[in-house]
Amino acid sequence: MWNLYLIAAFVVAVAVPIGVGFLGSVFGGGDNDWYKSLNKPSWTPPSWAFPVIWTILYLLMGIASFIVWRQGGFRVQAYPLGIYVLQLALNFAWTPIFFGWRRPDFALIEIILLWVAVAWTIFLFYQVNHAAAYLLIPYILWVTLATALNGYIFKNNPIGDGYHDITTPLRGSSIA
Repeated sequence: MWNLYLIAAFVVAVAVPIGVGFLGSVFGGGDNDWYKSLNKPSWTPPSWAFPVIWTILYLLMGIASFIVWRQGGFRVQAYPLGIYVLQLALNFAWTPIFFGWRRPDFALIEIILLWVAVAWTIFLFYQVNHAAAYLLIPYILWVTLATALNGYIFKNNPIGDGYHDITTPLRGSSIA
């Protein structure tokens, strides 16, 4: 039976990943001109697809986390939910690294860590509730595509434009 407590928990579970995504884009300082100037593969999704797909994925993440939480709360499901929070933090960090700092090299390392964290989350969620794990399959597929895209951008854009040179202060950092 759904009561006010469960409805509030569901809203929070969905709002958290959507909020993380929103904050990542705000703090990412996305430089659209810089991104447009990069050499990208022909299979790069269109710009309009990114916010649409990410919103759907964040919604699915929230639903999956709610399902796992309902199977015993934070005390019983602390480990799977903790890894879920870790992957949310890694998800948040990618945008500022890639767009804000213009560092596809660091972003590639970070997104590989994200992929591992998402895979581990799926594995742990599967042990709690199969449906929760299945809801994250589109997410890992999208992160796989994003990892390949990030790798292509890193490999196929010239060194010397500031983002490969580790001696160049990071844009927007206090080091600059």
